[in-house]
Amino acid sequence: MAALLEIGRNAKRIESVMRNLKTEIKNKVLTEAAKSLEENADMLIQANALDMKAARENQMREAMQDRLLLTRERIAGMADGLRKIADLEDPIGEVLQMKKRPNGLIIGNKRVPIGVIGMIYEARPNVTSDAFGLCFKTGNAVILKGGSDAIHSNKAVTSCIQDTLKKEGLPGECVQLIEDTNRETTLEFMKMNGYVDLLIPRGGAGLIKSVVENSSIPVIETGTGNCHVYVDETADLDMAVSIVINAKTQRVSVCNACESLVIHKDIADAFLTKLKKAMADCPFTVYGDDKVRAVMKEALEATEEDYGKEYLDYQLSAKVVNSFDEAVMHINRYNTGHSEAIVTKDYGHAQRFLEEIDAACVYVNASTRFTDGYEFGYGAELGISTQKLHVRGPMGLLALTSNKYVIYGNGQIRK
Repeated sequence: MAALLEIGRNAKRIESVMRNLKTEIKNKVLTEAAKSLEENADMLIQANALDMKAARENQMREAMQDRLLLTRERIAGMADGLRKIADLEDPIGEVLQMKKRPNGLIIGNKRVPIGVIGMIYEARPNVTSDAFGLCFKTGNAVILKGGSDAIHSNKAVTSCIQDTLKKEGLPGECVQLIEDTNRETTLEFMKMNGYVDLLIPRGGAGLIKSVVENSSIPVIETGTGNCHVYVDETADLDMAVSIVINAKTQRVSVCNACESLVIHKDIADAFLTKLKKAMADCPFTVYGDDKVRAVMKEALEATEEDYGKEYLDYQLSAKVVNSFDEAVMHINRYNTGHSEAIVTKDYGHAQRFLEEIDAACVYVNASTRFTDGYEFGYGAELGISTQKLHVRGPMGLLALTSNKYVIYGNGQIRK
């Protein structure tokens, strides 16, 4: 507990330093931190090997091991992410509006840092560098609490970044990692509202639920992804198969992967036959209703739980519907507010889908895999927000800012 409080005090102590950093200094640090990650790739891979060894011994699912793994290519991707953040326009100090009141007061509103941001996340070492980059660019101190599965990797990444900060004359406490992986420490961290201004959980449903229920710090909830693709009766079936295969299998362990398939009855037989053939190269288990299983004999019967499940694996639920309205009703009932897609040639259906589906990101004729900070041009993201307050969708730089009113007067007093 004493160590945790010291981390909180350090973050508050350097908050004013962070708030007043010049853009050119931020960008130089981000560029140098990227260089440090690449130069220390061997050290990072060695540290990651310890985590991977433990993951295999603990029989972690292969899809989750994929999230944990660091390779030279992925380290280069992390470095590239920091460089892209450096290239982005600095939002801090942006004047959102300025107006003159009848009494002569000039009232403005501008973007400012939030202060101290806490991040609780699971076995994804790239989140360590992404979180630092986005928080640093927006002038926020950040406290990181990664999972035990990635502790060696996270320590190594944090060490590279802190060394860079110190070389550039800045306090290493701009980014701090809580190294104690006990659950009790995580719970204590959630109660540090005197030191942390915002808490962001990133991980599975259990982690997010725990943070939302236990935190005394304001939380931005990043959601799980039960993402659907609806193939309507006008769809180009080859396009639909390509989109579903990509959305499901390009990387199965991520929150923007397709988990649920909805098919209009008029094209169900033809589409499912094409999908089954395409699945020969990347087989996955399908849980379907009677109409799905009539075509896909190997499919298992879908339960209520299947339609609402985020599999994060080579599994997929599928349902045949009689109408557009039934498809929308099914998706809105079971989705998690993340990413939903329709494949259609019907402009009216496309527009209705965009309007009627309740989710952070809604697609027409494209894979849900694009819900990502890099793909949206944000350089990186801290997660996909599925709640409706403050931010929704990929959380880039703007999500990590607050507003401040600035008022210019010349002696006005209120009567």
